[in-house]
Amino acid sequence: MRLLEHRIGDNRITRLIQKWLKVGILEDGVVTVDDRGTGQGSVISPLLANIYLHYALDLWAKRWRQREATGDMVIVRYADDVVMGFEHEADARRFLDAMRTRLEGFMLSLHPDKTRLIEFGRFAAASRKKRGLARPETFDFLGLTFMCGKSRQGRFQLQRKTRGDRMRAKLRDIKEELRRRMHWPISEQGKWLRQIVAGHYAYFAVPTNISAHRVPISRGRSLAAIAPAAQPER
Repeated sequence: MRLLEHRIGDNRITRLIQKWLKVGILEDGVVTVDDRGTGQGSVISPLLANIYLHYALDLWAKRWRQREATGDMVIVRYADDVVMGFEHEADARRFLDAMRTRLEGFMLSLHPDKTRLIEFGRFAAASRKKRGLARPETFDFLGLTFMCGKSRQGRFQLQRKTRGDRMRAKLRDIKEELRRRMHWPISEQGKWLRQIVAGHYAYFAVPTNISAHRVPISRGRSLAAIAPAAQPER
């Protein structure tokens, strides 16, 4: 609440937020009250989380980069997911230890399975090959898998593809929804499916991810091939 008061000058709004944080969550007819965090899935939760992490992580990381880092440092954060790149491994290890201590002071912790240090970037493949190691590891971020690759000219290229588990889950959902709508008019089914495909393309149609848009659905037809065929009946 003290961090919110830095942003919000209206005491009535902060009192409403404080009451909302204490009201509890109704799930399966049972109300649970937790004095830590916000209710997952609620509209205001991402906003409150972003304000909290702005003070708990963003501003502190900026100061650390200016005062402690010995090389280049890049930070990309979306909600509670963050990817950080360091020129020097020593900086990465020092920052990870410092960040863990910093977040503990705000009653936050790093996810034990998702938090890891990997060798990644332009020189990672060559460096690992000299040491007899396999190619660089990949990491997932915002529904995409990021990999070290090469362009057609042989230069380093950051490659992205849709996460396999997300794609399979989405295709299962589409299949179940199409089965539920199987008695709808073809024009309405086509309109719905076109919206799904358009939304998928709007997010996942990024460079190096073209192969993910040719996943077979049935009898060799691809997700991309269905959309143009779904025309309203005249």
